[in-house]
Amino acid sequence: MANRDRRSPSRPAQEKSLHIGQKIRQMRQERGLSLTALAARAGIAKSYLSNIERRVQSNPSMLFLEKLSRVFGVEVETFVKDMGIRPELDGEWVELVQEAVKAGVEKREFRTLIEFKKYLKQTDSSS
Repeated sequence: MANRDRRSPSRPAQEKSLHIGQKIRQMRQERGLSLTALAARAGIAKSYLSNIERRVQSNPSMLFLEKLSRVFGVEVETFVKDMGIRPELDGEWVELVQEAVKAGVEKREFRTLIEFKKYLKQTDSSS
């Protein structure tokens, strides 16, 4: 199979910076981790990680990036900064998050809620 350039012509800014998969590969290699080791530590599929690094897939999920960020000890934004990519939240979500922060809700409490919702969804689907 020929090695084709998979860059989108509509995103010339990405040519100046590393693609998200390239950033992930670079961070993995700087830490001396193999694909297998990183996938195991992050709890993600090795094949998915490989596809992201090779640009077979170019839009990793936020959950995927969160898992990698925990292993690498960096913020999720590290993967997407300088690429013009920003998660889109409607105004109501922004207000809710700001209100929660003002009320003293911590990130770990948000994560606990998310995990609980996932658990409920899983138990509902297995019934």
